[in-house]
Amino acid sequence: MKTPSKIAIVTGGGSGIGLAIAEKFVQAGIHTIIVGRDQGKLDAAKEKLGELCEPFPCDLTDLTAIPKLVNNIIQKHGQIDVLVNNAGINMKKEFIEVTDEDFQRIIMTNVTAVFALSREVVKCMLEKGVKGSIINISSMASQYGIPKVIAYTASKSAIEGMTRAMATELSPKGIRVNCIAPGFIATDMSAKALNSDPERKAKAMGRTPMGEMGRPSDIGDAAVFLASDGAKYITGVILPVDGGNSIGF
Repeated sequence: MKTPSKIAIVTGGGSGIGLAIAEKFVQAGIHTIIVGRDQGKLDAAKEKLGELCEPFPCDLTDLTAIPKLVNNIIQKHGQIDVLVNNAGINMKKEFIEVTDEDFQRIIMTNVTAVFALSREVVKCMLEKGVKGSIINISSMASQYGIPKVIAYTASKSAIEGMTRAMATELSPKGIRVNCIAPGFIATDMSAKALNSDPERKAKAMGRTPMGEMGRPSDIGDAAVFLASDGAKYITGVILPVDGGNSIGF
């Protein structure tokens, strides 16, 4: 077995795109810490991915738990090289039916927790002199208007702005910050949503030049690249992995 070259954190790593990123990291010999709320999902992921995968259960919306989480990881592994901010929640609701609580819940998970975790990880990267890589996960919702997902759209637009601001401030210190904007990816969640709405599925595929949904592993491959030395001169980029959806008509 390869000696782990890097230590990575993947939030929401127990399922979907997060699990696919963790799987690609492990295949690349990266010791990958998966963070999530569901212990069962984390344990199943660990079973699937083997000894380079390590579950750390944490509810990232409990902001007081984040410094403790990062401290525990540093105490055990000495440093953190890569952070993938993948955990996020969505909600489909008519604009006028979205409550203040609904909106705040999504902003808390998708923006505030991302900021707080990134800040704590960056502190450790700077302290240890690590040439780090942070990868945020955005969405097509930030590229153009999609109805009934106002809070999610606001959160992902914030993530893209934060990516640029973080990259500008942190890159001179040796920490690259990039973002992946997945298109229509065939996860359980998206397949269920699109298959129950044939009109929306036809619209999505009709403007995707490659004519099919992506796979979670496509996002994993992009993340491995952005975390690697092959991307050492890339920072502040929003990379659509979408079969051309964002440029299709």
